[in-house]
Amino acid sequence: MQIYHFLLTAALLSGSLVAACTQVPSDRPHCANTEFDQKVAGTIGFTVPTIGVQELTVSKSQYLIFDAREWEEFQVSHIPGARYLGYDDFQLTRLKGVRKDQPIVLYCSIGYRSEKIGEKLRNLGYTEVYNLYGSLFEWVNQGHPVEDGQGNRTNKVHTYNRQWSKWVDDQAAEKVW
Repeated sequence: MQIYHFLLTAALLSGSLVAACTQVPSDRPHCANTEFDQKVAGTIGFTVPTIGVQELTVSKSQYLIFDAREWEEFQVSHIPGARYLGYDDFQLTRLKGVRKDQPIVLYCSIGYRSEKIGEKLRNLGYTEVYNLYGSLFEWVNQGHPVEDGQGNRTNKVHTYNRQWSKWVDDQAAEKVW
């Protein structure tokens, strides 16, 4: 398991593994920060359809929104109304009652983990699964609210670690890891 996490971290940090194997769609959503946009585009594989932050805010009520991060990250903050789904501790029982054709948006920090969970859901027969491009970091960078585990509005964002925190605008949130 440690080797898996090491290789995953190395691939994510370099972005080169995914970028070398992926054709980046020109019609994808974009992040406001060009450098962050390039990082996201080079990190995810576009194996799950993407939806942009602006598109989601306009049509949020049409989707079930799931957080594909770890419980500790979700407790610090999440998109209001989002349900916890998890990544390392993903459990299909958290989707109880969700129709296979229900439109679902997944997010994590920048989109890698949510894409992997989206692949699982699609393989399980869920047909309307979308990955939030830029995920929670872009949500916050565009000035949208987040709430903590008790449902209270907060300005904190779990940025996974110090290195990943650079992708959250200093003015947008208080970074914790």
